[in-house]
Amino acid sequence: MIRFESECRPTMLMALLFAALLAGGIGKAFAAAGTFAPGTPIGAATEPKVVSSTPSNGDITVSTSTNNSNNVVTATQVTATFTQPMDAATVNILTFTVKETTGNDVLGTVMMDETKTVATFTPTSSALNPNTSYTATVMRTAKNAGGVAMANPVAWRFTTAAVVFTGQISVPLGTAGRFAILTKSGITDVFASTINGSVGSSPITGAAIHLTCAEVKTGTIYSVNAAGPLPCRVTDPTLLTKAVGDMEIAYSDAAGRILPDFIDLGAGKIGGLTLVPGLYKWNTGVLISTNVTVSGGVSDVWIFQIAGTLTQANATKVILKGGARAKNIFWQTASGVAVGTTAQFEGTILAKTKISLKTGASAHGRLLAQTAVTLQQNAVTRPAQ
Repeated sequence: MIRFESECRPTMLMALLFAALLAGGIGKAFAAAGTFAPGTPIGAATEPKVVSSTPSNGDITVSTSTNNSNNVVTATQVTATFTQPMDAATVNILTFTVKETTGNDVLGTVMMDETKTVATFTPTSSALNPNTSYTATVMRTAKNAGGVAMANPVAWRFTTAAVVFTGQISVPLGTAGRFAILTKSGITDVFASTINGSVGSSPITGAAIHLTCAEVKTGTIYSVNAAGPLPCRVTDPTLLTKAVGDMEIAYSDAAGRILPDFIDLGAGKIGGLTLVPGLYKWNTGVLISTNVTVSGGVSDVWIFQIAGTLTQANATKVILKGGARAKNIFWQTASGVAVGTTAQFEGTILAKTKISLKTGASAHGRLLAQTAVTLQQNAVTRPAQ
């Protein structure tokens, strides 16, 4: 009986293979079992893995951008290569992420190649930030073509190369530089604020300046007419016209600087970051949610171009480090500015619209607004020249 089975087994195997061919071919017969990595036994439901990446884990010299054959500059792409074809619907911007190590997300898109084994994360920005550490992660919810998820998430870290920035020259303020607060449409105030530096509004009348003489500790309150605060106001429409014109020129100068060193840093969320000297550009608003540090030398210049609002959260600080000086820091904003309750701000604000300081906030710098400034028991000190 045993001998019979031994002799018949090949014949039975041949019959099975022949039946598979009749059903549509050997390829279809194996396809029902799924697709697996080379060397994996057929029928084994193995989890997919990431076997390689670009940039590689630990790389510290990654370029911030690349040029394609059409000379289009894009931020450096991040790729993950899997051991087996993946379900592209499960490898997306939610399961394949890139973050600055400070926690800020890098905005981008994720695409699979034709083999479904290589996923590419393409940042939205035209360049990654120099001298910055990033962490890329593929979540365990990424699945292979057979629906099997990764056993564990995979993360790797890389750092972009440092770049020597072209030094910026200071923004020329002209006669606007002598003011701590300068507006076109007035100043409102919740008593009592403390101002060190001159104050003025034009072309609106002096009646729109709601500060009292006692609140301006140093400097002068300038008015276009005799309606300004008494008895200290000085009527000087010629000076104010010149100063407002210089304020507008300064705004245009800061907004017109080109070749930024950083674009959309932190997707506009800069709390916790250290800002080195240079030109920064955001196509969005900027939020200071936690303390931010401005670090550099006494002669270094920082210019921040902001397409939206500038918002500083309550009780946060702009911290100067290494000799950085408030007089060399310029925040050019195309929309409003709001400095939160008891927050501490540093630098000159060149705002297209309103600047608002909440209760107890302080500013070591200048508030130069093309509409109004609102104060609530604040301290504003013009920086030393």
